[in-house]
Amino acid sequence: MPLEIQDSEVDIVIAALQPNLTTFFEAWRPFFSRFHIIVVKDPDMAEDLQIPAGFDLKVYTKSDINGLLGASSSINLSGHSCRYFGYLVSRKKYVISIDDNCLPAKDTAGSTVDVVAQHMANLKTPATPFFFNTLYDPYRKGADFVRGYPFSLREGVECMLSCGLWLHNADYDPMTHVVKRNQRNTTYVDAVMTVPLGAMLPVSGINVAFNRDVLGPAMFPGLRLRNEGKHRWDTLEDIWNGLCAKVVCDSLGYGVKTGLPYVMRSDAEAGKALESLKEWEGVKVMDDVLPFFQSLKLSRTAVTVDDCVKELAGVVREKLGPKNAIFTKAADAMVEWNNLWKVHGAQNA
Repeated sequence: MPLEIQDSEVDIVIAALQPNLTTFFEAWRPFFSRFHIIVVKDPDMAEDLQIPAGFDLKVYTKSDINGLLGASSSINLSGHSCRYFGYLVSRKKYVISIDDNCLPAKDTAGSTVDVVAQHMANLKTPATPFFFNTLYDPYRKGADFVRGYPFSLREGVECMLSCGLWLHNADYDPMTHVVKRNQRNTTYVDAVMTVPLGAMLPVSGINVAFNRDVLGPAMFPGLRLRNEGKHRWDTLEDIWNGLCAKVVCDSLGYGVKTGLPYVMRSDAEAGKALESLKEWEGVKVMDDVLPFFQSLKLSRTAVTVDDCVKELAGVVREKLGPKNAIFTKAADAMVEWNNLWKVHGAQNA
């Protein structure tokens, strides 16, 4: 039976890092036009946005961001991080976010991929984080649990985070972009899988969806590199957020899926990746971050997402803060975001 998607339960959040969004919105019109759309304009961009008519859409700008955060905020919402403001002001159960340099992809049969339908299928069907199913997502058509899969685990758990992928221009770090500047991802893998309990993953903000009602407080801007730029390879904000969200989901018994849906990501400016490489500190940061998250266990007294975020911020400050000041700033931003969410992000705010 096809999953029913209510128009009123989904917000599409777009971070606008380029002024002319005409091509983007026209390409996505068949899939986005029935849903409410939140566009957050990069506060560093001076040009006016160009958006075609015919969408149920609200644009938020620098003045909206400053009005809510205030002048003394420790949260930086420039660049790709401006999308988090859309998460904050949304009032829908589910949020889907796609970068503005992505267009609809085609599957192996040549059909255009409906990212909304696939993300919602991922979120509305259970996840199986406690035991890996070798046929991947057992709830997809044509699949099931394999022999030996415990019946006591076949009901699964709620899926809170859906991590989609990309064709054409893959999401590489600056080193890989420089070395493989002409390589393009052409492999469409028709699969969805639950990320196992305790396994970490690099969650890309390029193509992502989540249950805002539950996981919303954990979808925050936190870590910013010292020389963070406007390209994905310049940032780790989404990677950091994904690691935090995965720890929260693991602690509370929720699931995270990765795989479908795909989007078609446009070419990046490979030459600028070399400039970013000269000052990119992400390699060292990840050397500190990954062992921290792999060994992190939140306390049993943290029984809500809000509890988990507060505890996580404290541990980040204590364990990672002495290694690098950017972690202390990340902890400050996490605490402030948690407080903002209570006032402005909650459904009854």
